[in-house]
Amino acid sequence: MRQEFWKIVQHCEVDWRMRIVYWRELAKQARRKARLVAIAVFFTVPGLLLHETRAGAQDSQQQIPIEPPALLLGAAWYPEQWPESRWNVDLDLMQKAHMHVVRIGEFAWTALEPKEDQYDLDWLEKAIDLAGKHGIYVILGTPSAAPPVWMATKYPDILVADENGERYTGSTRNHYNWCSERYRGFVREIDERLAQRFGHNPYVIGWQIDNEYSRMSFGPEAQSQFHDWLQRRYGTLAKLNDAWTTAYNNQTYSAWDQIPLVNGMADNNPGLWLDSKRFISDSLRDYQKVQIDAIRKYADPRQKITTNMMGWFDLYDHYTVGQDLDMIAWDNPQVQGRFDPIRNGAAHDLMRGLKGTNYWVMETTAGPRGGGNASMMLDKGAMRAAMWHDIGHGADLISYWQWRDALNGGEQNHGAIVDVDGEPDPIYQEIAQVGQEFEKAGPVIKGTSVDARVAILHSYPSRWTINWQKMNPAYDAINELMSYYTPLHELGYTIDIVPPERDLTKYKLVIAPGLDVLTQTEADNLERYVKQGGHLVLGQRSGMKDEYEARWPQRQPGPLAALLGARVEQYTALDAPVEVTGQWDEAKAQMFVEQLTTLANDVKVLMRYRAPGSWLDGQPAAVTRTLSQGSITYVGAWLDDAGMKRAVQWMLSDSGAQPDLFPAPEGVEIYRRAAKDHEVFIVENDAHEERTVELPEAMNDVLTGETLHTVKLQAYGVEVLEKNGIK
Repeated sequence: MRQEFWKIVQHCEVDWRMRIVYWRELAKQARRKARLVAIAVFFTVPGLLLHETRAGAQDSQQQIPIEPPALLLGAAWYPEQWPESRWNVDLDLMQKAHMHVVRIGEFAWTALEPKEDQYDLDWLEKAIDLAGKHGIYVILGTPSAAPPVWMATKYPDILVADENGERYTGSTRNHYNWCSERYRGFVREIDERLAQRFGHNPYVIGWQIDNEYSRMSFGPEAQSQFHDWLQRRYGTLAKLNDAWTTAYNNQTYSAWDQIPLVNGMADNNPGLWLDSKRFISDSLRDYQKVQIDAIRKYADPRQKITTNMMGWFDLYDHYTVGQDLDMIAWDNPQVQGRFDPIRNGAAHDLMRGLKGTNYWVMETTAGPRGGGNASMMLDKGAMRAAMWHDIGHGADLISYWQWRDALNGGEQNHGAIVDVDGEPDPIYQEIAQVGQEFEKAGPVIKGTSVDARVAILHSYPSRWTINWQKMNPAYDAINELMSYYTPLHELGYTIDIVPPERDLTKYKLVIAPGLDVLTQTEADNLERYVKQGGHLVLGQRSGMKDEYEARWPQRQPGPLAALLGARVEQYTALDAPVEVTGQWDEAKAQMFVEQLTTLANDVKVLMRYRAPGSWLDGQPAAVTRTLSQGSITYVGAWLDDAGMKRAVQWMLSDSGAQPDLFPAPEGVEIYRRAAKDHEVFIVENDAHEERTVELPEAMNDVLTGETLHTVKLQAYGVEVLEKNGIK
């Protein structure tokens, strides 16, 4: 306690109000209030005088509140790239655009440490304090995504190597080896210095570790750590050989260093593929933990620690890497010229499901991207609608990438809010409108979150496995998930995307498409859910593999076959659609089909194949079984869109799940966030024509204060509506 107290006292740049808050809390915890208050007064009086002097010199500038607003709008700002004389102009423009936060520092290592062991943090402190005086908070990036040239030149072992041992030399970021102990040491040192300096700065509300983890090293250090990881996981080579069935094709290992860390795409053992990916995830988590610990050693708990992930990107298991973070954040650029609210919404739900809480969008943009990819601007007004879409899915912060176009570098043509000449781009006014709206809506949205009663299960091992063994080149694990997600969304349901080991008690309906890798622990969780009254639907390719990616000795769905009372008899890819018929009417199966067999008398066949001359003809394509108040269903066919919508309607009816979103015309999206005493509905029109939405009851327009029964929306129009009380 005493050490923590002196740590705070030593940072005299901390706002005087914030210091008093800390000292009171410390006094309370230590039960030495009188003694600490006396000391606090001694140190606070000079701080008060200093604060008053600064405040007097900055009368025209906003003094930042201690608590940030509920909804934050910001941008990535790189003051190290521009003369200090420009900073105030930039921040004035941000303030006029009602922006509340900037992310800085994540690519500034050379500016922070120009030479080894020579540090310069003064410029960063000036930038942070100047932002604070404009009413703008800071998310401080650790600079580890881009090591300085001097470091890479002197210590080439910190760079990534491919599977052939070749080191990357041309990249300007994400080219470091996170398995390198030397690099981790450099990272720890710079992070501790930053945390010592800014860990109590009242303007700093968060830390972003690194930037878009995206490249794994397969060099000697990573290989050695992989061998150690395997020894901890299996204990003996005999156990590993048994789990991976290395007797097949004479793959048996007799020494740990014979086992290569692979990138998951080589023609190799599936168990090795999967454990390589697990090691990549665990090693990245360890690297990230080095930075978390370095920051937490000095920083306030109120400063949230995050990193910016990338949606469906699957180099690593995001559930593994996300578990140590205070806040999930991800990058969601819109560069295709067309905003897809359903597919983009699923990515939001995936990210929200990593921890089951509200999250941040650390980067978004309206295009163009600026590189070799074709990229186009969104329509006028579409970026505003996309930002409110983000809020509807549970985001509390949205940051635009980037504030100002860079004069040079790989992304010099990337779209920004301010152009190279320092003047605002056309998107500036749209961003400013969103900032004003966030300020109006923030108090109402504060404390709300997304609340779903329908879930889709998602597993990185299953996605990896299906992508490695597609069985049909057109098969895509994300598209399979979307085949269920899309009709659920269109029918008016909020959806959680969560891992199969998560507590599922609150959900009326749980759908597991493509749960190819199913561990015994996960199977037990799903069985418990069904026996407690839940309704579980397994999609095709579920329950084939165990945790080592070996085939379960029983046929699909493996450890759930007994509960289902049926199994997959055989499976095959398709080169043309096959008809299916039954309770869900006529439909067509595509790409891949599974022929089912019932094993228990109380199993009901829902759909059968109609394929004369085929093994499939007349065989079950979907079955269900009721168990007490719950049920388990298996769908062995990838149905066409119309057939899947009817199937999903049946699933919802069978489970008793009720829609939580009210009906809307085509092209209109509705999102719901709820607190204990009220609901907030975000209604947006993504169509190109005006739409009218009839509300189920009168609601308050949060942005105008009006009471509405009907909403009329122009193209890309948005309404934020509040309804008091929750049914």
